[in-house]
Amino acid sequence: MAGGRTGSGPYAAAMADVADEVHEHYENEHDEDGRLRRGPGQLELVRTQEIVRRHLPTSPEGPAGPLRILDVGGGTGIHAAWLADEGHQVHVVDPVLGHVERVQGLASAERAITAAAGDARSLDEADASADAVLLLGPLYHLPERADRVRALAEARRVVRPGGPIFVAAISRFASLLDGLSRGFLLDPAFHRIVTDDLRDGHHRNPDHVPHWFTTAYFHRPDELPGEADAAGLELVELVGIEGMAGWLGPLFERWDEPEVREAILYSARVVESEPALLGASAHLLMVVRRPDS
Repeated sequence: MAGGRTGSGPYAAAMADVADEVHEHYENEHDEDGRLRRGPGQLELVRTQEIVRRHLPTSPEGPAGPLRILDVGGGTGIHAAWLADEGHQVHVVDPVLGHVERVQGLASAERAITAAAGDARSLDEADASADAVLLLGPLYHLPERADRVRALAEARRVVRPGGPIFVAAISRFASLLDGLSRGFLLDPAFHRIVTDDLRDGHHRNPDHVPHWFTTAYFHRPDELPGEADAAGLELVELVGIEGMAGWLGPLFERWDEPEVREAILYSARVVESEPALLGASAHLLMVVRRPDS
């Protein structure tokens, strides 16, 4: 991505290839932490947690903690926080300086969290130094396939043999379904954006309209395994995170009611691996592993 900001030091190096509009979106406009704590974001958070937990390394006696987990593109640390609360050592790498500073503020005697500026395509980490790697954002903002494969290959390099890598992607059909559910599709400008998204996956919001997201790449579900294979990774599973429930915004007004929340979660879990419905989820989660040999 081009159009980076100027400066010096590791932050400038990490940001040198990130589009200005992406930086502005996350630094000044978008509250990712808040998004995952309200509305359909709550479903995305809970489902991501349960998928990550079921693939984290374990011992015959149970959880094999504390693990060293590398959270690449970890944003403001919402995933780092719960992982650290469960006893793991989490290091967040993110290209947005404001995110790094917020994550550093999460650290405490009870929370083993560190953070630094960095680029998913060139990690300042030793080979096989992590037990697991999260890539829950970087692939959104790498429009070129070669860069996405580079990020996946870097995750492969830094995770130990056999270790899992969790890779999130936005569905090719997300803007279409979001636009339909929230009425944006009635706007001719958004309609043009959706047409472009469906054609090649390259999402742009040139007028910076709120709630229309920022520069991104939207995946077809069948693209992800090929990118992982090109990076030398083995596919474990590919699932849809939210299912159709993620588009039913009013439903989440009752999220705090246990029976409603369980019904929403059931609806996502029961079709998570159904090939015909993968693209209906706003987000996809691919679990891959570094081969043992």
